[in-house]
Amino acid sequence: MTPRAASAISALRLPLIALAVVSVVAAVTWADLGADERVTLRALLTPPRLALIGLLTAAALALLGWHLHRRAAAARTPAVRIAQAVRLIAEANPAHRVAASGPPELQAIAAAVNQLAAQYERLLADVETSIGEAKARVEEEKNRFAALIAELEQSVLVCNRDGCILLYNSAVSALLAGSGSDATAAALGLGRSVFGLIDRDLILHAIEAIEAQSARGERESAHFVTATTQGRLLRVQLAPVFGATAAPEGQPSPAPRPMTGFVLLLADVTDSIETDARSVTLFQDLVEATRAATASIRAAIDALIEHPDLDAERRARFASIVQVEAVRLSDRLDRLSADVSDRLHRRWPLEEMRAIDLLSLASARIRRRSGPITRVESVDSELWLRVDSFSVAQALSSLARRLQEEYSVREVRFRLQAGGTHAQLDMAWHGVPMSSETAFGWQNDAFTLGGEDSPLSLAQVMERHGGEAWYQRDVPSQTNYFRLLLPAASGHEATRARQWRRSRPEFYDFDLFHHSAATDALDARRLTELSYTVFDTETTGLDPAGGDEIIAVGAARIVNGRLLQSETFETLVDPQRGVSQASIDVHGITPDLLAGQPRIDEILPRFQRFAEDTVLVGHNAAFDMRFLQLKEGRTGVKFEQPVLDTLLLAAVVHPSEPSQALESVATRLGIAVIGRHTALGDALATAEVFLRLIPLLATQDIYTLGQAREASEKTYYARLKY
Repeated sequence: MTPRAASAISALRLPLIALAVVSVVAAVTWADLGADERVTLRALLTPPRLALIGLLTAAALALLGWHLHRRAAAARTPAVRIAQAVRLIAEANPAHRVAASGPPELQAIAAAVNQLAAQYERLLADVETSIGEAKARVEEEKNRFAALIAELEQSVLVCNRDGCILLYNSAVSALLAGSGSDATAAALGLGRSVFGLIDRDLILHAIEAIEAQSARGERESAHFVTATTQGRLLRVQLAPVFGATAAPEGQPSPAPRPMTGFVLLLADVTDSIETDARSVTLFQDLVEATRAATASIRAAIDALIEHPDLDAERRARFASIVQVEAVRLSDRLDRLSADVSDRLHRRWPLEEMRAIDLLSLASARIRRRSGPITRVESVDSELWLRVDSFSVAQALSSLARRLQEEYSVREVRFRLQAGGTHAQLDMAWHGVPMSSETAFGWQNDAFTLGGEDSPLSLAQVMERHGGEAWYQRDVPSQTNYFRLLLPAASGHEATRARQWRRSRPEFYDFDLFHHSAATDALDARRLTELSYTVFDTETTGLDPAGGDEIIAVGAARIVNGRLLQSETFETLVDPQRGVSQASIDVHGITPDLLAGQPRIDEILPRFQRFAEDTVLVGHNAAFDMRFLQLKEGRTGVKFEQPVLDTLLLAAVVHPSEPSQALESVATRLGIAVIGRHTALGDALATAEVFLRLIPLLATQDIYTLGQAREASEKTYYARLKY
C-alpha cells in the first residue's frame, strides 16, 4: 500500500467511526421510544427532512475527513523527507542536515536528528582517522609495489585465475600502442579479460604446464611467443600467483596451494628475431661464398704447385683465378663489415633523460677525476635528450681533462639549448685558441683518462648518436668551445616521460583477485560486483529524432567499486551539420572546434570496444541511448548490455525530492561537480553519484542489477520517451 493510500484510509477512519456512533445512538433512541412517540417522530421526519439531515450529515463527515486528510498530509510529507534525510545521513552523506518544516513536533524531531547527525559526523571522522592511520602502513607497502611496477621498463600484466586484468603498468600501454593496433590497445584495462590481448589457449596451456611443474616441486614458470594482429612478435613469460593455504587439521603436510592468478611479462622481440635471422643469413652467405672462393683459390694454388713447368699463359690464368676470388672475398667481407657496423649503430642503446641531468652527471664525473671547475650557464629545464649518458659524459670528461693538462684550462662552462631535432651542447673555456688539426685529432683519439682507456672516440660517439661535433672560437669574447649536436627526445616521448614522473596513474586493484567473471547472469549479480562504463554525450540539440547529432562523447570506468580516473574515453565528433546557439550556450562547443574531428561512424566502434563487458550507466540515459539507437542502422554498432540510469535510481532513493537533476542529486550526496556540461565532466560526476547511490539502494533491499532495473522501471521518470 502506498503512503498516499494509507493516508486517505487514515483520514476516512474518524468520519466513519462518527457515522457509526450516530447510527448506534439513533437506533438505541428509536428502540426506547413508545408507539405514540414513534408516530409523532415519523410525522416530523418526512422524506425531505430525512434527505436534508442525511445530506448535512454527509457534508459534515466529508468536511471532517478532508480536514483530517490535510492535517495528515501536512505531517506526512515532512515526515517522509525526514526519513529520507536520515537514510542519506546514515548511508551516503554524514554532512547532510534535515530541513525543519511541518508541525512543531516534527521540527523538534528534525532538530534532534541534526544534533545526532553532528555527533555521528564527528564520531565517523574519528573512526575514519583511526582507520586511515591503520591503513597507512599497508597503503605504503602497496604504493611501493605500485611505484616499482609503474616505473619498470618491463611490460607487466597481473591477472586473476579467470584472466581478468588486475594490474598493468605504463610499459604495457606503450608496448600495445606501439603495435599499431587500436583494437588491441582498447582491450587493455582493469577488469577486462587478458584473452582479448593474448590467445586463450596459449595461456591455458602455460597454466597447465605450471601446475604440472608445481606438482613435481619444480620452479613454476612458462614461456611462449605469440603474434599480435599487426604481425609483431611478443615473448611472454607467465609466472603464477599462489594463495596461502593452511593444512587441514590432522594432515601432516599443507595441501597444494591454489593458483589465484598469474603475472605476465611481455617483450616485443620482433626486431630481435629479425636481426638474429638476418645475422644467420649473413653468416650462411659468408660461409658459402668463402667456401666457394677458398675452393677455387686452393685448386689454383694446387695446380701451380703440382705443375711447376706450366707455361706462362696457363700460370697467369691460375694466378688470375686466385686474384679474382681473393678480391671477391675481400669485397664480401667489406660489405658484411659495413652491414654489421650499420646495424650496431642502429641498435646503439639511447635512453631519454633530461638535459640538466646529463650535465650534472658529466660535471660530477669531471670533479671525481680532478678535472677543471665546471659551471652550467643556461639549460632549458624541460629539454629532454635521447643519449647514451655514459659515453657522452665520458667524452666530456676526457675533453675537460685534456684541456686542463695541455692548455692549463681551470674552468669549463656548459651551455645547452634546443635546436629542432637536435640540441646544441657547448663546452666553452677562455684561453689560448686550438688549431683545427689539434681539434680534429682530439675528436678522433680514443678516450684516455686517469688510467682508464676506452676504444671510443668523440667522433664515434657522435656518429652513434646521429650527430656531430666540432671546435669553434668566438673571437670577440675570446671564447673557445666544442659544440656537440645531440638528438632531442621527440615531443610525445618527452611529454610522456614528464607525465609518468609527475603523476603515477592508478594501475592496481588487488581486491579483484577474489572476483570471478564467470558467475550467474548479470541480473542476478550484485551491484558491487559489476564493472560499469559511465558515459555522457553532448549534442547539437535536444531532438534526436529530428536530426540532432552527437558532438562529444565522454566516459569513465568503474571496476570493483572504484572510479578509474586513468581509464577514460573523451572525444569530439564532427556532426556534419550546424549546432544550435542554445546548445552552444550550454556546452560551449562551437562549430570551429568540431571541424576536422572524426565522424560518429569512427567513434562508435571505438566507444563500443571501450564499453564492452560492462554495464552502461548514465544520468537521464534514455536521452543518450536514443542517439546511439538511431545510429545502429548506419554504423552497425549496437549497445546490447544492460543500462542503469542514475536519474531513476535517485528517484528510487529520494522519491519525495522535487528535483532529480544531476546538480541537485550531486549536492544532496555531497559531490562537487567539476566540468559541468562537458561530456567527460558529466560522466565523472555521474560515476561519483552512482557510487554513492549503491549503499542507499541497499537500505531498500536493492542489491542486484535486476532489482535496480525493476525498481527504476516503477518510477515516474521511467515514462519519459525521446
